Amino acid sequence: MSVNLSAFPITRKWPPRHPERLQLYTLDTPNGRKISIFLEESGLPYEAHKVSFSTNDQMSAEFLSLNPNNKIPAIIDPEGPGGVPLPLFESGAILIYLAEKTGRFLSQNPAQRYTTLQWLMFQMGNVGPLFGQLGFFHKYAGAAYEDKRPRDRYAAETRRQLGVMDSVLAQNPWIAGQEYSIADMAIFPWIDGLLTHYQAGELVGYGDFHHVERALRAFLARPAVQRGMKVPA
Repeated sequence: MSVNLSAFPITRKWPPRHPERLQLYTLDTPNGRKISIFLEESGLPYEAHKVSFSTNDQMSAEFLSLNPNNKIPAIIDPEGPGGVPLPLFESGAILIYLAEKTGRFLSQNPAQRYTTLQWLMFQMGNVGPLFGQLGFFHKYAGAAYEDKRPRDRYAAETRRQLGVMDSVLAQNPWIAGQEYSIADMAIFPWIDGLLTHYQAGELVGYGDFHHVERALRAFLARPAVQRGMKVPA
């Protein structure tokens, strides 16, 4: 199949070698990993392009032409609705789109579908922002602030969120119930990042959340997750 994506300015900075495949613009952060994990789990062919923060790739005119909010990840699906290429940003929106495109990891049962979307929105509105702020005040520039009240506020709220998830995972194997879903792909990269990248496990008392830890281990044991966590190579 011959596909021409030259109408998208981003392809001038990151020329596609396989324009017939979904184009993923990403970095190995929790938000970026959501999408690469889904793509590995679903087997949907894709081509990954590294958007390097160290060289401010996310602020380039080419990247901003795809996501004016200068955040990863973003995609171009050459086989979008009606066969027309679709550009898309915001990781939650991308997960929903890909789940609907492939018919995977988002139940067709209405009640289960909305339960899954509920937990996806929980990650977008709570886990990502709260964990990210904790990372800033615990590990990055904010760690040098003498006033520890901001750090402690986000640590307490992160701990509360872990408690919410722990209570749910005490009843179910996965965050939205019995089936592994896009909600798990959204949440668990952030929990892994909290521990491995932000190194905030002790600060938030992570050892108290045994059900979260059990589910995280099950998540990280999946071969597709292990591959997706390494994208872009």
